[in-house]
Amino acid sequence: MITSESVWQDIATIREKVPLVHSITNYVAMNNTANALLALGASPVMAHAENEVEDMLEIAGALVVNIGTLSDPWIRAMKLAIEKAKSSGIPIVFDPVGAGATGLRNNAIHVLFPSGPPTIIRGNASEINAAAASAATTRGVDSTESSESALESAKSLVETYGSTVCISGAVDYILDGNNTVKVHNGHHLMPKVTALGCTATVLCAAFASVNPSPLKATAGAMATMGITGELAADSDYCRGPGSFQIAFLDALYNMTFEDLRGKLRVE
Repeated sequence: MITSESVWQDIATIREKVPLVHSITNYVAMNNTANALLALGASPVMAHAENEVEDMLEIAGALVVNIGTLSDPWIRAMKLAIEKAKSSGIPIVFDPVGAGATGLRNNAIHVLFPSGPPTIIRGNASEINAAAASAATTRGVDSTESSESALESAKSLVETYGSTVCISGAVDYILDGNNTVKVHNGHHLMPKVTALGCTATVLCAAFASVNPSPLKATAGAMATMGITGELAADSDYCRGPGSFQIAFLDALYNMTFEDLRGKLRVE
């Protein structure tokens, strides 16, 4: 189902069409995710004002909602954007950053999901468990659990909202109502760099803007993310998390079909 050819086709389409990805995201991630979208070939915009989010979606190919640094005005803007995206048929990718850590985050999920069920939900195991109203807790944005531990919660989200759910971890699990895909790509330096989870989310949005299958778009994005991390870690100038960030952007920008074909590990 997910092949080097299919993933490369999506990357080529993104580079050709340069889709606009509208991200209502957190302050920590804005620069990282904008640069990653540019390196991939998409176009980023980070607009969160209540009086412009709907207008921005008139020209967007996908919407990202990320609850990493919330406030009441941002939640209102997210609700407006989700409703607009849903009515316009624009894919919505939701990142429940830090879900379970505070009541504000949990309440935001309760308010926003019914406004327009996400096309794709991507988070680590703790966040997916919390988003599904499980008993799990989370410490900030780092997962305390393996990706496998959130499979039942992911299935619950799929059944309740009809979303495709991605559990990020050493192995990424992507589920919809009929299929489960496992992506084995990645590198151990990736969790050491802030906002790389948020970067995975915006890549999912870019892929979803050109691929009508949320499952294939998410699997392709996560495979691209993991392979990029492997290429970055193998580069001559990567010495640790700091240089890894630069190497990651360069590897994403310079990725070729041969890189994909040689490294893709999906089942």
